[in-house]
Amino acid sequence: MLLDILTKEDLSQFKKELLEEIRQILTKEKTNENREWLRSREVRKKLKISPGTLQNLRITGTLPFKKIGGSMYYRASDVDKMMEGGEGNG
Repeated sequence: MLLDILTKEDLSQFKKELLEEIRQILTKEKTNENREWLRSREVRKKLKISPGTLQNLRITGTLPFKKIGGSMYYRASDVDKMMEGGEGNG
């Protein structure tokens, strides 16, 4: 039976590699803002609005959306227009 012995240095190196992979994943998610469609949570965060305000924007037709299953999706360009126009900030 072959045994591999792990040293503290091995564990430290593993930790560094793991943390670097996690950083890369998080950085990729942050730079993934160039997507065409955004989910409700992302829109609320970007516009700094509550779920109720987002619902009002949907109801009034101010912010177009698509519903797929139980999820709402918003075109990123429409959200950007809202940010430029200053509508829905509340």
